[in-house]
Amino acid sequence: MMRISMVGHGADEELRSLRSWLLETPEIRTHARISWQTSEPGPAEMGAGAVETLQLITDNFWQIATFSLSYAAWRNTRHRSPRVTIEYNGNSVTIEGSDDETAERIIQALANEDRPS
Repeated sequence: MMRISMVGHGADEELRSLRSWLLETPEIRTHARISWQTSEPGPAEMGAGAVETLQLITDNFWQIATFSLSYAAWRNTRHRSPRVTIEYNGNSVTIEGSDDETAERIIQALANEDRPS
């Protein structure tokens, strides 16, 4: 399961935009289940309301690569840049801003468990 959360100005709106983008991507819509997870902020987190996280349930690494490419394309359309944290199988990557290597950084960070130590 992959979890995506955002922090910053307009983060809730941007997370909803990403969800819509992913639902419009046929490869993701066909091979992943997308849902919301809502939780209360922890004691060290600021904010009065619940925190929303987007969840993707995928069945293989190919879907991580597809998600990464779709995420990078979505990010390039955005004017705002909330900080995004993506977690998968105990690995996580935090992305601020956008660059040409965004998809590659996501894939490398989330596929870390497949690399030899």
